[in-house]
Amino acid sequence: MANNNVLVRVENLKKYFPITRGIVFSRHVGDVKAVDDVSFNIYRGETLGLVGESGCGKTTTGRTVIQLYRPTAGHVYYEGEDLAEMRGSDLRHMRRRMQIIFQDPYASLNPRLTVGAIVGEPLEIHRVLQGKEMRERVEELLQLVGLNPYFINRYPHEFSGGQRQRIGIARALALDPEFIVCDEPISALDVSIQAQVVNLLEELQGRLGLTYLFIAHDLSMVRHISDRVAVMYLGKVVELSDRNRLYEEPLHPYTQALLSAVPIPDPVVEEKRQRIILEGDVPSPANPPDGCNFSTRCPVAMEICREVDPEFVEIEDGHYCACHLVESQRQAVS
Repeated sequence: MANNNVLVRVENLKKYFPITRGIVFSRHVGDVKAVDDVSFNIYRGETLGLVGESGCGKTTTGRTVIQLYRPTAGHVYYEGEDLAEMRGSDLRHMRRRMQIIFQDPYASLNPRLTVGAIVGEPLEIHRVLQGKEMRERVEELLQLVGLNPYFINRYPHEFSGGQRQRIGIARALALDPEFIVCDEPISALDVSIQAQVVNLLEELQGRLGLTYLFIAHDLSMVRHISDRVAVMYLGKVVELSDRNRLYEEPLHPYTQALLSAVPIPDPVVEEKRQRIILEGDVPSPANPPDGCNFSTRCPVAMEICREVDPEFVEIEDGHYCACHLVESQRQAVS
């Protein structure tokens, strides 16, 4: 895709959470490196999937991109404007163009507010609509996500998990955003409901021209909904590629291990497949290992992997990877 089609450009993004000690005189003794030097582009109208195991920094990345968390370092460019440098009214105005769908539909909706107040809250805060016009817009949004507009005076506890997530989606759409961070929007739902919500997101994307950053750990679902997929491990993106190429020819050893755990609905293929079992635990983001973050668990780690952090480089057209072994193989072939 052409660079002029880039909607969001993330460059060397870092988000560290400080570790302090002491009650009266607290002192800074370290950092939890939740997001550590991450770079990627999100193109207009696409869905970029972001996958990885729990605690790798996926949610923090999404929240930092839309400035719910302010970055420790790095840049987030939205149509060329650096969000990390914005403050006050400029950032407030830009927030209308970016929204988020939260993971837990039970915790993300205020139980004391009606559905109408929840969905209409962004319109009220940004002073877009009021009174009868706001009510009509809320009813329109509820219809858009497949809910009865007569539910406008009900409370969240009267709805199922899938319906609550639809309310969350309606709230995210209230200000007509262009870019939405979907923070594991289906992980808290029943399997039977997950497909309905994903189909709704795809339908809305086609109808409204939305761009998604879709965060998940269900690799099968990510392949279904995403155009490209980025794989995270311990605060870093280790591989990024077109979804089909990534799933058929994964380059990074961590990606290979992840995909080897995804069941295939074909007993013949499944029986012949070799699973990659990673040994040991994920290191602490407060004390990542020297060199490559994956070196302590990598089955093919070399000496250089334990000393030098690999660069995130383009191995093939549109296929990026951060691995010394992959880089050395590419140089040998060329």
